[in-house]
Amino acid sequence: MRVVAAAAELFAEHGYGRTTLAKIAAAAGVSVETVQAQGSKAALMIASVEFSAFGVTGDHSVLDLDLGRRFVAITDRDEAVEFIVAEQTAIHERSARVTRALHGAAANDPELDGYLAELIAGVGRQVRRLLEVCRERGWLRDDIPFDELVETTAVISGVETYTRMVYRDGWNLDAYRNWFRRMLHEALLPPRPNEHTVSFR
Repeated sequence: MRVVAAAAELFAEHGYGRTTLAKIAAAAGVSVETVQAQGSKAALMIASVEFSAFGVTGDHSVLDLDLGRRFVAITDRDEAVEFIVAEQTAIHERSARVTRALHGAAANDPELDGYLAELIAGVGRQVRRLLEVCRERGWLRDDIPFDELVETTAVISGVETYTRMVYRDGWNLDAYRNWFRRMLHEALLPPRPNEHTVSFR
């Protein structure tokens, strides 16, 4: 994983176009041939996004990862929301810069453009898996179709939203987390009995 970790840092710092296999090799302390054995530059970009976000590469169900297992172990809905807010923010902190590099590269690389489309679809599948757990536990509101809840959550929790608010609009992480928490409560959860509003100020 040393090569992928080095690639992720370089892609995040310099972008896809200015990162070469030779630079990755130098950063990882290995030969260019060793880097080439990991796959194409596009493949390294893909692995970098996945490694930055989850510490693993490849297509895994979130429920099979440590994050998913810890989420499933939570039995209180508000604690589950807090867990998602904390973990998703941490994922964005780790992976937002390299994901931005992916978006830039996808405009000129058909392979990466195809991967980006699959990545977006994959995020939707992961959100669906987590919300299915919530639905089974009776935590979700039932006045909105489940598919709409999935799509809404994917947008609220997406790296594009994080990037806009934190990088473009200058929100600090506490402000972002407070907004994220409030949006999840308002979009997903029915009020508890005698609960009318939730304040996070």
